[in-house]
Amino acid sequence: MKKKKGEKEKEREKNKEKSKSQRAWIISITVCAFFLSVSMNLLSDLLMRRSDILAAFIILIAIVVIGIIFDIVGVAVAVVDPASFHSMASHRVRGARSSLTLIRNAPKVSSLCNDVVGDTCGIISGTSAAYIVTQLSNAGILDYALLSLLLSGLIASLTIGGKAIGKEFAMSRSKMIITFIGRLLAVFTERRK
Repeated sequence: MKKKKGEKEKEREKNKEKSKSQRAWIISITVCAFFLSVSMNLLSDLLMRRSDILAAFIILIAIVVIGIIFDIVGVAVAVVDPASFHSMASHRVRGARSSLTLIRNAPKVSSLCNDVVGDTCGIISGTSAAYIVTQLSNAGILDYALLSLLLSGLIASLTIGGKAIGKEFAMSRSKMIITFIGRLLAVFTERRK
């Protein structure tokens, strides 16, 4: 009986620690999302205000593409098989350790990429589209309502279609994607020996 009580207490402590860690993650990701959203929105707003309509469209497309790229990384890290990365790390392949760190933290990385960056890009693309619609409408090119419908439809279709293609790509090429991201991160995190 005493042994079972001790095991139950250890399990409770473990669950408390896990719960604390999850709460800390939720708080930190929420704060991160706030500051990322504010800074990305500020940057896009500054760029949009200093751009002509063509440059504003290019900025808008870049925001959509960034959201798609991060969505690809988020899916790839969630589905990749870590076995080959363990092998690469044992052979000291550059970027393998960074890739393994991503894989070990897949739920957090996926949440950061898909939810924080992806959703932030979606919101900012909407506000950027509204800015473009206002500029075009003020120039008398088309009616505001029609422009708004057309541009929001275009952005939605590009985002949804791009993410659908990206998910297929991420699932079929997850090893290649995570290897690339690992090597990219290794430039900043791993020391050459």
